[in-house]
Amino acid sequence: MKMHIAAALAATLALSGLAYAKGDLTLKPVELPGLTVGLGDSGYGVSQQKYELETGKAYSLELKSTGKKECAWQAPGFFQSIFLRKVEVEEVEVKAIGLTEVEFEQDGEAELFFVPIKPGTFPWFCKGMEERGMKGEFIVK
Repeated sequence: MKMHIAAALAATLALSGLAYAKGDLTLKPVELPGLTVGLGDSGYGVSQQKYELETGKAYSLELKSTGKKECAWQAPGFFQSIFLRKVEVEEVEVKAIGLTEVEFEQDGEAELFFVPIKPGTFPWFCKGMEERGMKGEFIVK
């Protein structure tokens, strides 16, 4: 009798879409296509506007700026829906529990390592330059 209950419970959990992970979810991140801001003659272009991600998968994203425009890169809703593992800038690793923005005053790069934990569509942008095309979104399923 107990075996039938356990089997029924296991089947229910499997069909409900619940998943249980073993091990460290932050290891071996999927490297996303890099995001460069400040492209084109005007300096308002970006290399990629849309990123499709899955919850529970580790990712790395290299952010770059050409330095043509200052960019205060923000993604407030996204930052609140991820587990941030670290940010690397040159030879420095910054381990923090959250981000507000990554500010580029000149050319440079930073790499984010994270795991999305909440589904949704989250905009990213260079503050004050959204209307000029310096924006995009993360779609997390």
